[in-house]
Amino acid sequence: MKLSVGERIRLLGILPDKGNILTLKIVQTLRDDVSFSEKEIEDWKIKSEGGMIKWSDKAKDKQVHIGDTALGVITDALKALDESNELTAADISLWDKFVGEG
Repeated sequence: MKLSVGERIRLLGILPDKGNILTLKIVQTLRDDVSFSEKEIEDWKIKSEGGMIKWSDKAKDKQVHIGDTALGVITDALKALDESNELTAADISLWDKFVGEG
């Protein structure tokens, strides 16, 4: 699945920190796959300024493999945010890609 810089950043923020060992291993791998390399940070001028993360408009989407278990973890995280009314506008594209309803 192709993910933009913003989607990658937001996805890193919603992945669970707790769960069973299988879930945590999947999340650990997913974090590694979604995170940014030093080259990406340098090339796309990704930086934190005033509590916001900014990047160049030349940044490219990244193809990330997301297996069935990881898909379930992401979907559950998004649905939990929805149920607690904590989704933000930044979550809409992730919702559309992973949940696809509404």
